Amino acid sequence: WFCDMIAGLKERYPAVHLKAFTMVEIAYLARRAKISIAKTVEQLKAAGVDSLPGGGAEIFSERVRRIICDHKIDGEEWLDTARTAHRIGLKSNCTMLYGHLETAEDLADHLVRLRALQDETNGFVTFIPLAFHPANTALSHLSTTTGFNDLKQIAISRLMLDNIPHVKAYWIMMTPAVAQIAQRFGANDIDGTVVEEKIYHDAGATTAQHLRRQDLLRLIRAAGREPVERDTSYRPVMRRETVFTVLV
Repeated sequence: WFCDMIAGLKERYPAVHLKAFTMVEIAYLARRAKISIAKTVEQLKAAGVDSLPGGGAEIFSERVRRIICDHKIDGEEWLDTARTAHRIGLKSNCTMLYGHLETAEDLADHLVRLRALQDETNGFVTFIPLAFHPANTALSHLSTTTGFNDLKQIAISRLMLDNIPHVKAYWIMMTPAVAQIAQRFGANDIDGTVVEEKIYHDAGATTAQHLRRQDLLRLIRAAGREPVERDTSYRPVMRRETVFTVLV
């Protein structure tokens, strides 16, 4: 069914880059279909999937995963699934969830494992550190992260993951103001306009659910950076009304 859906979307919108299915979802589909991870990825790629998002990594520490996401695949399976996808030709993002029950050692271990896999496959395009929002969870007694911690994660990630081209400061998660400052702490992407974001707002985020294009331009320029509109593969694009042209 999922392959048919992707093929239908690709037939209807052939120029659209389809980024779909996290490592967790691919592992789930493989189990449901009783086929290997490699076969699952091959079928999705053949149907029209162009790249993969980086969700579901959370934190690779098994001690923490048993508490916050024991229903998901473990850290090694996430990495193995990403390794398989990269070898088959699908690039992906990668993420790290921080601000919950992890230690500094857990964060360092997570980054080391991502860096090692990137050295092996060169398949990660963007790293996105994601702050945990405790509201509406079993860990609602925890405090939210601070702007200082958000910027620290961006800076450490950029220094540690020098082999991953892009680090994103997701403004939906860390507020537009902190994302703006993050451009001076190692981030070279603050994400796009976004339309009615759900995941973080269901978890309690109170940031805006979308930004206008001119708002993003202002945030970037006010930080002394030059805004570049891009496609999913980070190729610059030129906009003429509703038509986008890839420049490289």
